[in-house]
Amino acid sequence: MLFIFTLVYQAKAQMKDSKITTPVTTWNADWIGCPGVNLKEYGVYHLRKTFELAAKPGTFVVHVSGDQRYRLFVNGTPVCFGPARGDLRNWNYETIDIAPWLKVGKNVLAAQLWHMGGGAPAAQVSAQTGFILQGNGDNEQLVNTGSTWRIIKNEGYFAEPFPASRLASYIVGSCDSVIFKNYPLNWQNPDYDDKNWLTPVSEAKARYYTEKRILKPRAIPMMEETPEPITGIARVQGMDQATIVKAFDSNGTVYIPANTTATILFDRETLTTAYPEITFSQGSDSKVKITYAESLFDSKGLKGNRNEIAGKSIKGYYDVFMPDGGTGRLFRPLWTRTFRYLQFDITTGSQPLVLDRLQSVFTAYPFKENAVFTSNDKSLTDIWTASWRTARLCANETYMDCPYYEQLQYVGDTRIQALISLYVSGDDRLMRNAIEQFHQSQIPDGLTMDAYPAGGGKFIPPFSLFWISMLHDYSRYRDDYPFVDRYLVPMEAILQWFQHRIDPRTGMLGQLPFWNFVDWSFTFKGIPPGGMDGNSAILSLQYVYTLQQAAQLYAQAGQAQKAAQYSKLALQIRQAVYRNCYDAGKKLLADSPEKRSFSQHANIWSILTDCIPGKDQPATMQQIIADRSLIGTSLYYRFYYARALKKAGMGNLYISTLQPWKDMLAQGFSTFPETLEPNVRSDCHAWSASPCYDFLSTICGIDTDAPGFNKVLIAPNPGSLTDISGTMPHPKGQIKVSYKKQPDGGYLAKVELPPNLTGRFVAKGKVIALKAGIQTFTFYK
Repeated sequence: MLFIFTLVYQAKAQMKDSKITTPVTTWNADWIGCPGVNLKEYGVYHLRKTFELAAKPGTFVVHVSGDQRYRLFVNGTPVCFGPARGDLRNWNYETIDIAPWLKVGKNVLAAQLWHMGGGAPAAQVSAQTGFILQGNGDNEQLVNTGSTWRIIKNEGYFAEPFPASRLASYIVGSCDSVIFKNYPLNWQNPDYDDKNWLTPVSEAKARYYTEKRILKPRAIPMMEETPEPITGIARVQGMDQATIVKAFDSNGTVYIPANTTATILFDRETLTTAYPEITFSQGSDSKVKITYAESLFDSKGLKGNRNEIAGKSIKGYYDVFMPDGGTGRLFRPLWTRTFRYLQFDITTGSQPLVLDRLQSVFTAYPFKENAVFTSNDKSLTDIWTASWRTARLCANETYMDCPYYEQLQYVGDTRIQALISLYVSGDDRLMRNAIEQFHQSQIPDGLTMDAYPAGGGKFIPPFSLFWISMLHDYSRYRDDYPFVDRYLVPMEAILQWFQHRIDPRTGMLGQLPFWNFVDWSFTFKGIPPGGMDGNSAILSLQYVYTLQQAAQLYAQAGQAQKAAQYSKLALQIRQAVYRNCYDAGKKLLADSPEKRSFSQHANIWSILTDCIPGKDQPATMQQIIADRSLIGTSLYYRFYYARALKKAGMGNLYISTLQPWKDMLAQGFSTFPETLEPNVRSDCHAWSASPCYDFLSTICGIDTDAPGFNKVLIAPNPGSLTDISGTMPHPKGQIKVSYKKQPDGGYLAKVELPPNLTGRFVAKGKVIALKAGIQTFTFYK
């Protein structure tokens, strides 16, 4: 029989977001744990509650949470997984109506609960191992966690620590080692006998009691889970490859003889984030190791073309399981894995091993691709596809910088990711969740943490400024003033943190503590000149950029005095940067007053903040493009490069900046990485997915023209393209545009706005009023 997680996908598809919107104010249920164990150490546990029902209920709502993670089953069917990541002051619980899975007579709630101990992910906060479930109303209180539940520790699970020497900066948690002969089979099913299980201990009475968590309702939907087959055998060692391939092609079952050592390497061709599910039989005394990798490595430790496997080997984190000789067993890791390449290293003993079925279950935040971009250039379609895949794989219960190495929600990355979400999906829930979580990380003197949720405390001051930019972005694209308003006070705390650190000698930002990361282009840990000892033009102008955005937010809130105050401060710092850092000979802004270093970054900010007068911005942008002596932007800062290009009125050159993305596709990337070759760590890093945003915002020219996206601005930049169409979700419907080049060099434009939305179309100084519905006209670039 299948065990661990026998997913019933039809039941999963039936699960809807709960209609219970009132938060629980009184918790009568207890947080419970296993007696006789250290609740802060690694452990996997199972819990059960048996109860009788005289009639099948119409509704049966429960609220449930766990620490660190849980999966809830009703009568053997998995129905809920959580909790969504948060911190101890904001610990999420899920609400679900379990009535569809209940029946007359005996019913069983069962939960798998686990804690990774010292091997927990860096993004995972925890108090101690615990589980809580409470019925919503009087009739549902009979299932509340307490002494009537039963619990057992799964002695078949062990942490499989990942040695840091194999891959640097891997902090997503230990993997799984499972000894099947020690596993309580079918523990989640109604007919399982739990009479020998233990009575759980209440957390308040537990030996390792710590600060209680403050429970709050989950703010985001459940993650998508979609089955997909594991296919693409790339290499077999120790057995005949043709035989293995034929077995997979015929019925998916692979027979591994006794006393055999074999290696099977799979290449999915595209990266995924998924739960592998391996169904197998027999194989007593066997061992199976599953290694997961984004790409393979050559003898020099380089990845090279991601499609090539000759002379390369796999290096990555791995799970291990040891069969017990039974039939229909299932291995599924506790947490999602990231992989394009999947390698099985199998050693059998005296009994053969049968791999009955190999599949994985794709999982990510349930974003839908509601936007469309097409053009006469197929390479742009390929970039769009890989960019959206990158964005999807870097979004789960939080946005993530990367799914393989860190899975941390960094502010700098998240700003770009959130804009992609708004433009391609239209779903703003994860963006709101991120804004709130970064606010939750804020320390008393003002700064937000660089990444959150997270177990430690780390700060990148420029990222606190990007949190304000995120708030500004949200206010531009969503008509949700109450949400924005509650962050104006914490926003000012950040502004004042920087204001207190202005150098009175120069009028620029002085020395700033912590890690002042800007971009990996700078050789010293991404910190620009002046980033450590003060007077950085880049950091000072980013502060100006943020002050300008904050002033707009205050103006929208009717706080004219503060808007004027921060506008004035922005002007003063902007003038100080120009005075101290502008090089008249080069006609460029230096990175610091010493004028020994010049970068694209400083001059991008000079355009975005109007530090360089508007009339001079096209010439400055041309130098940013042409001057090879400048420190260049990485994939991350290409987002701001595109913003400056557009602001300088040179958006038609945007398409010519896409060569790095075309080169990556030629190198076999299915997602876009953290940095360009050869120093690529992460093959999937969301900040490099910005073309998804710019294809709609820059090429199609779709943008907001009033707070809350209450008016639309369309200012296309077709560049060399001759045929373009784009669709973008808007709160009122869909915005659709198409542009076709005409024989005279002009473009025939077709624009469709949803009901009750108006705006303007701007091209080459020509302004056309837009109304709801379809309109056509000709424009010239």
